[in-house]
Amino acid sequence: MQLKGDQLGAHLERELRPLYVLYGDEPLLVLEAADAIRKKARQQGYSEREVLTALPGFDWNQLLAAGGNLSLFGDRKLIDLRIPNGKPGKEGSSALQAWCQNLSADNLLLITLPELDWKEEKAAWFIALASAGVAVKLNAPPLAELPGWIAGRLRRQQQSADPESLGFIAERVEGNLLAAHQEIQKLALLYPTGKLSPEQVRDAVLNVARYDLDGLREALLLGDLTRFKRTLDGLMHEGEALPLILWALTEEIRALATVRTGLDRKLPLDALLRDAKVWGPRQSAFKKALQRLNSGELTQGLTQAASIDKTIKGIGQGKIEEALLRLGLDLCQPQSAARNRR
Repeated sequence: MQLKGDQLGAHLERELRPLYVLYGDEPLLVLEAADAIRKKARQQGYSEREVLTALPGFDWNQLLAAGGNLSLFGDRKLIDLRIPNGKPGKEGSSALQAWCQNLSADNLLLITLPELDWKEEKAAWFIALASAGVAVKLNAPPLAELPGWIAGRLRRQQQSADPESLGFIAERVEGNLLAAHQEIQKLALLYPTGKLSPEQVRDAVLNVARYDLDGLREALLLGDLTRFKRTLDGLMHEGEALPLILWALTEEIRALATVRTGLDRKLPLDALLRDAKVWGPRQSAFKKALQRLNSGELTQGLTQAASIDKTIKGIGQGKIEEALLRLGLDLCQPQSAARNRR
């Protein structure tokens, strides 16, 4: 079954299938859709969750093992499989097709992928997944439709704005949904429910002193701990959504881990950066991070991120801000930084 992003909510109200595939060019929408499925799964008794990240060299037997490891307490399990490069390979393709032939109500498989091209959507493994479960394509709305998208988000927080103000926000964020999401959340923090005046919208959006997620990601890549801490403090003070902060950091760590694994296997850096969708000016900061971090440190970073994710969702312990800062410290100033590495 193939669904559009805006159809997922109604679908989940009716039913929950044992297999979901989320993919597209907009990470915010993929993140929100995954959260909605995880929430529904918890309501349906899927109390256990196992996260698998299929980086290059991933042992696909882990997926089959995760599905076969039954809980001692008979709890249902959600298996959260992430394929950062969108390419499971020959072994992964076989494992995914085998999974589709043996779906179980005791296991819910949630697969998240990046944007796929038309060739990948016609691959045997993807066709098998979409046929056996529910595939949801989550792309950013065209620029002309962005004001309507913003209006819908404002309605969720019981606010509204005139068409001119909606167009103004859309123009300022230049099609970036994460930036739009931040601006919409800021409006909820600054003003009460009801209709927003054009002056209120402009005052909020034109406040360029705010900290942003892109700055946090850049500080992490550059190893600038002072800037990382300052930006994190600013985001926390502004009330930025914790899942978004964690998502921004985790996506960078996953991309670094994927490229680092490829480098360890003597694959060409340019091809690895292209596959990881690292373009333009970001490449310089990304390469600096690769010089600083090894595979073990990046794997540990993903483990820390998974632990923080549990805490955010209320199933872990600890102070979230301290955990995020520790994650930044470990990656900005790793123990191995003093070693000379190629």
